[in-house]
Amino acid sequence: MSIAKAAAKAMLSDALLQDSPGIQRLHHLELELPLDKVIKFVSVGLPLLLVCMAFAREVSLGPQISCFPPSNFTMKQAGYVDTYCWDSLMHHEFDNSGNFEERSLWVHKMFPYSLLAMAMFMYLPALIWRQLVTPSLGSDLLFIIDELDKSYNRSIRLAQNILEMRRNTNNPLTFQAELQRAKKKRYFEYPLLERYLLCKQNSYFLVSMLFLRGFLLLTFMTAACLYLAYFHLSAFLQDEFSCFVRTGMLRDQDWVPELVQCKMIGQLVFQVISVANGAIYVLLGPIVLFSLVRLFVWDTTFFSVYEVLPALDVLNRRRLGCPLNDLNVLLLFLRANVAHLKS
Repeated sequence: MSIAKAAAKAMLSDALLQDSPGIQRLHHLELELPLDKVIKFVSVGLPLLLVCMAFAREVSLGPQISCFPPSNFTMKQAGYVDTYCWDSLMHHEFDNSGNFEERSLWVHKMFPYSLLAMAMFMYLPALIWRQLVTPSLGSDLLFIIDELDKSYNRSIRLAQNILEMRRNTNNPLTFQAELQRAKKKRYFEYPLLERYLLCKQNSYFLVSMLFLRGFLLLTFMTAACLYLAYFHLSAFLQDEFSCFVRTGMLRDQDWVPELVQCKMIGQLVFQVISVANGAIYVLLGPIVLFSLVRLFVWDTTFFSVYEVLPALDVLNRRRLGCPLNDLNVLLLFLRANVAHLKS
């Protein structure tokens, strides 16, 4: 049997690879890089965990302040002062000229909701990736995985037939001539996989979306750290404030004092939450930068097994080119999905 017939038989043997349904296989693929997944879980999960702690404290303890009304106030009046001052959360004082000034401390009340907003913004890059990139990425990975399995299977069967032909051929020169003719006819190459990979080397959609994801993460983390720093410096340094209670029906009551001193009892908890969240985001910054810098280097670990296939010779010749393309990104995802390759 000639090498041409052996190659045709090897190509037909691809049908021996039993494929599971595409949708089911797509659900099992890793469509996020492991490092990006860790960054997502930490950046989104941390503020959600902290906001749960803040809300749990507020629900269990009620108003997060303790006011000191005059001794002639009843228990109900003292409770009213605590509730009113927590609802208004305004600091009142007299300046050097004797003018009455007020300053809002609502940042304390809005702090848990700001953490919730941080979690939503941190999830936005992952949501964009899931909606815009995941469908096409899953299709690319399924196609490349199938073609790699078929190419590997075809190469093994073709190599086996060539060895049998060599043993059964009495004249070595005849076998060498047949082998050289097969190389010229490209029986050993698989142009579909080869051209597809070269096409991805000239595409930049995946790598641009990864850079967009990293840029958004760095932007949101920087904004979150600046907000936490502003909140920490402007509000956390003040745990006591003067509440103006002579309003409404009590405006003309002389026995009611104008200002009542109050203290934030949840100040330490908010300080710990703010510092912990900001510190984790600062530590995540270099990790996000590393996830972007690695795109400037070719990742050829995955193809160490497939280098024996002739279809990958083109990659070996072009590997020294610029790595900022979709092919390098697909190599990263193929290494993350190596368990899905049958070969």
